[in-house]
Amino acid sequence: MGERFPGGVISKTPPEVTGQSLELSNLYAWGYGPSLGIGANSNQIVASGVWSLSEVLGFAQAGLWPPPFDSSGNRSSPVSVGALTDWASAATGQHVLAVRDGGSLYSWGNNLNGQLGQNDILTRSSPSQVGALTNWSKIDAWDFTSAAIKTDGTLWTWGQDFAGMLGLNTNGVARSSPVQVGALTDWAQISVGGFHCSAIKTDGTLWSWGWNGDGQLGLNLSTAASSARSSPVQVGALSTWASVSAGFIHTLAVTTGNALYAWGDNGPYGQLGTSDVINRSSPVQVGALTNWLLVGGGSFHSGAIKTDNTLWAWGSNNYGQLGDNTVVRKSSPVQVGALSDWSKLSIGSNRITAIKTDGTLWAWGRNVIGYLGDGTSNVSKSSPVQIGTLTTWSEVSAVGAVSVAIKAV
Repeated sequence: MGERFPGGVISKTPPEVTGQSLELSNLYAWGYGPSLGIGANSNQIVASGVWSLSEVLGFAQAGLWPPPFDSSGNRSSPVSVGALTDWASAATGQHVLAVRDGGSLYSWGNNLNGQLGQNDILTRSSPSQVGALTNWSKIDAWDFTSAAIKTDGTLWTWGQDFAGMLGLNTNGVARSSPVQVGALTDWAQISVGGFHCSAIKTDGTLWSWGWNGDGQLGLNLSTAASSARSSPVQVGALSTWASVSAGFIHTLAVTTGNALYAWGDNGPYGQLGTSDVINRSSPVQVGALTNWLLVGGGSFHSGAIKTDNTLWAWGSNNYGQLGDNTVVRKSSPVQVGALSDWSKLSIGSNRITAIKTDGTLWAWGRNVIGYLGDGTSNVSKSSPVQIGTLTTWSEVSAVGAVSVAIKAV
């Protein structure tokens, strides 16, 4: 039985559409309906079962048909966000941030704490530009907090300010538009966690701020509430940090020598990867290997890609988010399958999403409201499943309730 669309019937197989000048976006989203960025009428489309030609083409190009909708507006497979084709990067929490090739910053979705940066707390159902500047370079987000680095090396934050996590020398003062963190112009990387932030400067030093209840700042302090920091503080004395990822209440980082370090909350799941469940208040090396390349911290699990393109995961596994075909937690890294073709990863709430070197997109773990994007919902997966059939994915962010991915153009 076919599905109706204005002017005819679309079959259950991907439709062949020719002679169309319609351009689809290179940015796709799935998961939580109100934060997808596909417009205010998305729920009406879902409820009626009537789809526009733009949506049909979007699902067909993503290699997924028929479109798996539910009455809430959630999407369990990627849907094209608008028609722009110059999206360069994106970050997700309960909202989405995205930067275009020209350096302009856009946001949409949940805005309870002003995390969209629009100088209000109104939810946006489609991409809206944040100010008029075109010098945004790097972005990151967690549930209700956003951060970005401009091309001039300045660091900016907005949204929720729990325990001073905005780094603005305040505590609990939410901001609905970007505010500069200090006056320095030497910030290179930023990572937003559940209640803290971590960042690397151009000189390779590592800095953190926010809540420290489980030692996640890495400052070797007590974990009392008084140990929180509302402005950036240097982590140790090393100047060889290459990348950092702030998880929910733990942190991971890789050095220029490809050694992996972790600190913060570790119990009872072992998300630090140190073969135990003991919290750490300063960086501790994960094993002795020096072949780690990329790392990501999630809620209570972690993942990383080695220089040989193998993918490893550890920590909580109650939804199969470690991808090792079990639901047994692991306190040290375990390889995801046996392949050595992984290139990028995003660690979210009880799931992992990753891109292979061939440009295919994969996900596993918890699958509530279509988190995994594989066309199913409420069926968790304990090993990687491919999202659609495309081989042109270049970027992915799947941290909060909504996931986004960018295609190479």
